[in-house]
Amino acid sequence: MTSERVSGVVLHVTSLPSYGGVGDFGPAAHAFVDFLSAAKQGLWQVLPLSPTGYGGSPYSALSAFAGNPLLISLERLVNDGWLAGERIAGLAGADGPCDFVAAFQQKQPLVEEAAANFLDRANDEQRLRSARKTSPG
Repeated sequence: MTSERVSGVVLHVTSLPSYGGVGDFGPAAHAFVDFLSAAKQGLWQVLPLSPTGYGGSPYSALSAFAGNPLLISLERLVNDGWLAGERIAGLAGADGPCDFVAAFQQKQPLVEEAAANFLDRANDEQRLRSARKTSPG
């Protein structure tokens, strides 16, 4: 057993800047990981990532097994061609505080729209690449 010390940061993903009311696993999350690496931080404790329940708390989850669709990056969906860029321009939260009500009202429908676009238009290669990104291991 090693006794090497490590350090890290506790920060929920929703605290990062993004489009749609809450932070997500988009460009800001990737930049944060780069920052942690440069600062020689070995851990990022993200707190629960499940769909939130009453009051938007990550500790009152609706499911212990599901991921929160609000953590899907709208910017990455635009970059991948599943949403038009103008659909996310001016959404709440890009520079302000977390707003779970706005996220549910504004972001959730856009995630669903992107999913529908993917299901309607994705070719076999895109579906395979998506399956590789989301499969464990």
